[in-house]
Amino acid sequence: MHNWKIRAQSFERADGLWEIDAELLDTKAYDFNRRSGAVHRAGQPFHHLHLRITFDDDFVIHQAVAVFDSAPFGEYCSAIEPDYEALVGMSLIKGFRQSVKARFARTAGCSHMSELAGVLPTVAMQTMASRRKAATGVDESTQRPFQLEGCHALRLDGPVVKEFHPQWYRAPNTARADSNEATEATEATIISKPSRTAKSHGEDAGSIDRFADKNVKNAVSN
Repeated sequence: MHNWKIRAQSFERADGLWEIDAELLDTKAYDFNRRSGAVHRAGQPFHHLHLRITFDDDFVIHQAVAVFDSAPFGEYCSAIEPDYEALVGMSLIKGFRQSVKARFARTAGCSHMSELAGVLPTVAMQTMASRRKAATGVDESTQRPFQLEGCHALRLDGPVVKEFHPQWYRAPNTARADSNEATEATEATIISKPSRTAKSHGEDAGSIDRFADKNVKNAVSN
């Protein structure tokens, strides 16, 4: 009946900064009549939103651009686009979602665009992880990987840790106590480093060209 998709891609830029392109698309599986009398066809985008940010090695946002390709109320929805430049200066790893919620609450923002912003911290962490691990020289034999105890599969007394991180495995009667005492975590997961080419930008010509018009494709003026 309703299809909802979110996609995010990250890129390493030539200027040393990082970029995330996030997209939200939802469609209906049936035709319906709009209040204007027009027919909204099945599969036609109901919301089609884009959010692009540029950030540095410290996860601080340098540029942010929001674009509405489709929205229920057209220009009335897209009028909020410039407001999302307020993401600039926010940290992706220090209370980001709370900051977005506070800054763009209710009539101060678009609920769908703010939902899309919610994926940015996770994508940023996954993008930067391997580089940060290499830079800090984290040794798993002496420093517990940050992801352990982060979800049920990675609990210290579970089979995954026992098999893949045996040095950090704890028997069930001791794992909970060890977890409560742990205070330090490193920011690490996987890195995504596809090359940024003119061809890749051209894959979604309509939306990417709109971003280019807003001067977010290249150098950051900060």
